[in-house]
Amino acid sequence: MKYGALLGWGICIYAVMMLAWSGLVIYGLAGTLVARILVLCVLIIVTTIAARSLRYHSWKDILPYSIAWALMMGLLDAVYTVPYSNWTIYADWNLWVGYSLVAIVPLLTPFLRPLPTGHQT
Repeated sequence: MKYGALLGWGICIYAVMMLAWSGLVIYGLAGTLVARILVLCVLIIVTTIAARSLRYHSWKDILPYSIAWALMMGLLDAVYTVPYSNWTIYADWNLWVGYSLVAIVPLLTPFLRPLPTGHQT
C-alpha cells in the first residue's frame, strides 16, 4: 500500500471539496441545484485523478484506498465541520452521497483506460 498516496490524496480530496464549497458559499450559490451539480462534478474529477495516480489496473487494488478516503472524509468532517455545524450534518443525505462517491468512483477508473500490452486481469 502506498501510504503517501493514501494520506495525501485523502487530504487533497477533502481540501478541494472544501475550497469548492467555500467558493459557492461566498458567491451565494450554496444550496442551489447548480451548486450540487458543480460539487458532484468536482468530486468525481478529483477522485478520478486520485485513483488514476495510483496506476493500478484493477478495482480490487484501488478498493482499500477508496474506502480509506471515504472514511477520512467522515473523520475530517467530524474534526472541521461538526464544531461549526453540529452533528446534524450527518443527517443530510448529500453528505452520504459524497462519501459514497468517494468510495465508488475510484473503482471505475480502471475502465477508463486500456490495459497495457501483455497484462492479464
